[in-house]
Amino acid sequence: MSRPVALLTALIVGVAAAIFFTPPPAGVSVNVMHTGGLLVLVMGLWATGALPESLTALIFFALAVLLGVAKPEVIFSGFTSGTLWLVLGGLVIAEAVRMTGLGERIARVALGTRVWAYPQLITAAVLVAVVLAFLMPATVGRILLLVPILAAVAERHGLPAGSPGHNGVLFATIVASFQCGTAILPANAPNLVLAGAAETLYGVNLIYAEYLWAQFPVMGIVKGALIIAIVCWMFPARTCGDGDAAELRPMSGNEKRLAVIVLISLALWATDFLHGIRPGWIALTAAVVSMLPRVGAVPVTLFQERIKFGSFFYIGAVLGLGAVMLDSGFSKAFGDVLLSVIRLEPGADAANFITLSVMSTLASMIVTNPAQPALLSPLAGHFAEATGWPIQAALMTSAVGFSTLLLPYQAPPVVVGMQLAHLKVRDALRLTVPLALISVFALIPLHYLWWRVIGYFGS
Repeated sequence: MSRPVALLTALIVGVAAAIFFTPPPAGVSVNVMHTGGLLVLVMGLWATGALPESLTALIFFALAVLLGVAKPEVIFSGFTSGTLWLVLGGLVIAEAVRMTGLGERIARVALGTRVWAYPQLITAAVLVAVVLAFLMPATVGRILLLVPILAAVAERHGLPAGSPGHNGVLFATIVASFQCGTAILPANAPNLVLAGAAETLYGVNLIYAEYLWAQFPVMGIVKGALIIAIVCWMFPARTCGDGDAAELRPMSGNEKRLAVIVLISLALWATDFLHGIRPGWIALTAAVVSMLPRVGAVPVTLFQERIKFGSFFYIGAVLGLGAVMLDSGFSKAFGDVLLSVIRLEPGADAANFITLSVMSTLASMIVTNPAQPALLSPLAGHFAEATGWPIQAALMTSAVGFSTLLLPYQAPPVVVGMQLAHLKVRDALRLTVPLALISVFALIPLHYLWWRVIGYFGS
């Protein structure tokens, strides 16, 4: 741990302890202060990355139980959420896609062997990232798969490592994998946290097709186009090469079986509004089938040897933290303070939407994108009441916020991708800062107009 991070961590621990032991003001219970201290500690550790996310999650479970801030059934309520099992199923599917070579095949087939002009190459990289987000529900897995492939493609196009064009291809891939993925329900951790919080806190099931309809046109299509334009502007280059590339081997039996499993899962996710089966149970079933002997595509030993359960416990803790905030009364107290600062009025949909979207964007900068919905979801009920919106609309404004990435640290998968590709933060800012500014000043109003057209604010 570096000295600045150690000092910041010590400050977070001190602030958390101060809040925990501070006598509550009039009308506020002691448990609200205890919950506030625990919230600052856990969110702070997640934001700084001083400890692995999974270890911080276990610290939350241990302290929440020992301090008695809520009953165990509230603290561990995230494990009863279908969304958490969507995470587990997604971990298995993502590893199976990588292990069988299906993901690499999809990327190579999409990119082909021809030499593209630079804007076409950037467009192809973004499209591959978006398509894979539908098929592979794990951002880190997608980035780890795509970065080496796209790096080789860039070099084949005469863009050597370290050149602006090479960096542009990789930045387009990494940023699109996360930001466009926020518009596809199973594709990113923040989406899953939001869906789990909606279910755990309000009994609201976010439907795959509804989420896609509300978010993808702006956060997926328009933002993807913006990423292409900004990369071509900030990382200009010209391609060259002869188009030679290694031939794809014939599709194996495991790849074929996994492709069938993934396509059936995708079809069931997209039609969940018809059959009513939750995305989590679809993903869990797909994971089980993919590991069955003879029927599946990967050995059952994958579960013990290849699956990393850190994100499973991390999202379980995030969901549990949201439930504790609501159960303890912290979210009501915090919501009352927040509503006294920001102005929300029934009928003022445009102003309300912009206010909540900007607020959720700023919150993402403080607690990082994956933890943002855990902080704001318990307040969605207050926002819905103040605006007169359906609870789904109030919840979904969180997604508008965490889809915006100003600084790379906000999204751990982006940081992983940059480290893998040896990319510099100052270069990343040439893409993320203009994209964030355009998102705030242009895409948020456009998003409001889209929701107005589809009637998402209710009557």
